[in-house]
Amino acid sequence: MIKEIIVVEGRDDVTAVKRALDAELITTGGFGFPKGVMERIKAAQKRRGVIIFTDPDFAGEKIRKKKQRDNTVRIRKKIAQEVPGCKHAFLPREEAKKDGDIGIENASPESIIKALNKVRTESSEKRNEFGQVDLIRNGLIGNEDASNRRDKLGMILGIGYGNAKQFLNRLNNYGVSREEFLKAVDTINNSL
Repeated sequence: MIKEIIVVEGRDDVTAVKRALDAELITTGGFGFPKGVMERIKAAQKRRGVIIFTDPDFAGEKIRKKKQRDNTVRIRKKIAQEVPGCKHAFLPREEAKKDGDIGIENASPESIIKALNKVRTESSEKRNEFGQVDLIRNGLIGNEDASNRRDKLGMILGIGYGNAKQFLNRLNNYGVSREEFLKAVDTINNSL
């Protein structure tokens, strides 16, 4: 049972999550954020806490992120920016695909439960536990398999897929410990 309120993008996501577990959900209506949605999310965070569970695609990341530049326009209505202390759940891309479409609505109940069991809280303090050297040493940048390795590592750690810069930010901002990181890297290395 999840006590927090889960924030998803649309009605189909609500249906998919409800197939997996009994939870209260709020929809953002995609990237549009209809009037009153942000206020509902803020109230939910104060009342029970919030888990942001957006699609593992570009739009889902824009909804989730703290600060984002879209060309020259700063997009302000981001959940993590306006509602501090949110938790984050990440669904692996391959578990969210169906007929070329990527979204929570395509995931199995088991995949949804697994993602929600790996929920992470974003740190409010700047943390530099990991650096680019960690990514290089562990084959997460600088080789042809780096993207695949980041994808697998993100799945194990529950921080989702990201390009090298995003991935490094997630390692530092979602409380991943050095021990946890090295254990996950070993898991990937042993599976090859």
